[in-house]
Amino acid sequence: MLDVDQAYISGNGEHQHVRHVCSGASSPQSGAAMARTTSTLPLSRTAVVLGVAAALALTAALPAQADTVIPGPVGLGSAATYGVLASSAITNTGPSVVDGDIGVSAEGAITGFDPATGPGVIAAGGVVHVNDAASAQAQADLTTAYDVARSLTPQESGITELAGRSLTPGVYSGGEVALSANGSLTFAGTAESVWVIQAASSLTIGSATTMILPPGASACNVFWQVGSSATIGTGSQFQGTVLAQTSVSVNDGSTVIGRLLARTGAVTLINDAITVPEDCAAGDVTSNPTITSGAPGTATAGTPYTFPVTATGAPSPSFTVTAGTLPAGLSLDSGTGVISGTPTTPGSTTVTITASNGDAPDDSETYVITVDAAAVVPPVVVPPVTTPPVTTPPVTPAAPVTPVADRTRGQLASGRLANTGAESTVPALLAGLALLSGVALVVTAATRRRRGAHVAR
Repeated sequence: MLDVDQAYISGNGEHQHVRHVCSGASSPQSGAAMARTTSTLPLSRTAVVLGVAAALALTAALPAQADTVIPGPVGLGSAATYGVLASSAITNTGPSVVDGDIGVSAEGAITGFDPATGPGVIAAGGVVHVNDAASAQAQADLTTAYDVARSLTPQESGITELAGRSLTPGVYSGGEVALSANGSLTFAGTAESVWVIQAASSLTIGSATTMILPPGASACNVFWQVGSSATIGTGSQFQGTVLAQTSVSVNDGSTVIGRLLARTGAVTLINDAITVPEDCAAGDVTSNPTITSGAPGTATAGTPYTFPVTATGAPSPSFTVTAGTLPAGLSLDSGTGVISGTPTTPGSTTVTITASNGDAPDDSETYVITVDAAAVVPPVVVPPVTTPPVTTPPVTPAAPVTPVADRTRGQLASGRLANTGAESTVPALLAGLALLSGVALVVTAATRRRRGAHVAR
């Protein structure tokens, strides 16, 4: 595996960082191309970096330590299925054979691959794309791949002649890069190794040259980024994918295990054999984190508060507090970046949040979180409860009760009966008793006389 974490100075003076990983896992070439992300340094630091870059250029013979991690070969996206892809034209002379798709965009034309007359042949399964959506997308993916390959910081700069070289996995750069006629280039590594050769100007491969890959390695993992045009000489055995800014020309009788991809110009073939390598691993996409969230809102003491710190990057970044402190009552979720809780104390707090995912550089953002005091709620005045007076209904005196006079006492002073209109029953009872007593006395007297008369006899 090639593990380089690269930094370089782009043409606009920005300090660029790219993190990629190269693996040799077998899988169909597919997926989006690897992205490049940038981070602008302050002017003073940029000047220092430019000075360092100049020093490195003066000592090009020494290997430069790269700081980019390549987790897979450079991702080609939909361009991976093309043996030949051009912008303006594809021109063929002789019985060339392309095992893969061919295509042109930008109103380009294809000649020499007529299905009926040839002379070139597209192998079974290959598709011809002329100014269609597929070729346009392939060109867009080629542009992305070209930019990624160009952005990688080399571990060796200033290369010119490749004949007799044995290149270990990594990134190599030069201006006009060449492999002279009858020369041989060896790639030393394993099946998982990746090589990127950058030619800022041109690439010239001489006639009858050879390229040797280690056992198990594939041309899938060899990339030639060319700043202008590439030329492959007669009878050469070429390995890898050419990503040319302008054009690619292949002379008579050459064999290419790889791809010929031209961004703005043409591809020219003369009786050649082009074979797209199979089982190429897709390029993984990694990028350093960039915080995207804006300023936090104002919090209120005693009220739940949430502010999400968001960031882009692959893999997903984690978040930490690297300076300052959060307001009391708030905390940061390192996995999601969400600041949440219930603040307790009014005031302003400055805190720096850093997002990191192992892909340098990290990104940091400083926030000011203001906590307002809770609004003073006036006390609720409860009006006194007025109890209506209890009205007691007037008591109506009961009608006077006139006692019933008995016979003896029922006479009024006037000698009239009482107002009731009835005499008392007591006199009647007394009269009855007197009558009975009289009867008893009469009976008793009669009895005594009879007894006396009887005795006299």
